[in-house]
Amino acid sequence: MKFGVVVFPGTWSDKDCLRILGPVMGHEAVSIWHEETDLQGCDAIVLPGGFSYGDYLRAGAIARFAPVMGSIKAFAERGGLVLGICNGFQILLEAGLLPGAMLRNESLQFRCQWTYLRVENAATPFTQLCQPGQVIRVPISHGEGNYFADEATLDALEASGGVLLRYCDAYGNATPESNPNGSRRNIAGIVSPGRNVAAMMPHPERCGEAILGGEDGRLIFGSMVAALAGRRSVAAV
Repeated sequence: MKFGVVVFPGTWSDKDCLRILGPVMGHEAVSIWHEETDLQGCDAIVLPGGFSYGDYLRAGAIARFAPVMGSIKAFAERGGLVLGICNGFQILLEAGLLPGAMLRNESLQFRCQWTYLRVENAATPFTQLCQPGQVIRVPISHGEGNYFADEATLDALEASGGVLLRYCDAYGNATPESNPNGSRRNIAGIVSPGRNVAAMMPHPERCGEAILGGEDGRLIFGSMVAALAGRRSVAAV
């Protein structure tokens, strides 16, 4: 499989994504500069973490206007898999590819720590290697990860299976204490109605090797690989 990792000025998680997708998992992974419009025939696109354009105005607010975003929107409209991580989540929200917005962490502090996540929807290309309700351990690193949406939008996400991941404790309980940033309803990740665009604030690329303290991040990327392989199998029939 071929993955494209988008790089904006200020992106810093691209090398981590390239490593886990490339040397660790054995797939082709290429960088795509924000000024490019050619997605290089990639099977999936990853928008990694960082501080695109210095997070001026709002996190992701300038990146949404980058030339590459037009190509990514068209790719997503064709059903292409797109994953936004941390700043990538913020960019996808600003670009209107997913609903809601990001606010400053409720504590007003930058949080860099391990978190537990409960898989709310395992029937997506991003979580299909997980079990419903499975608890995985993935680190966060952000100052604006407080997911916000109005009650109607939140209700619609819940009803449609749009909530992908939820902050919880080690036993799967979504408590206020297990919420590191104040996100509404402990939401850590969401997915589009078409199930092909997803975003999460925690960093799966930071936990893809045992030496990093955990390997649960491979479940996310591995799910994408499995989903893409399934698509190819169907297309070949």
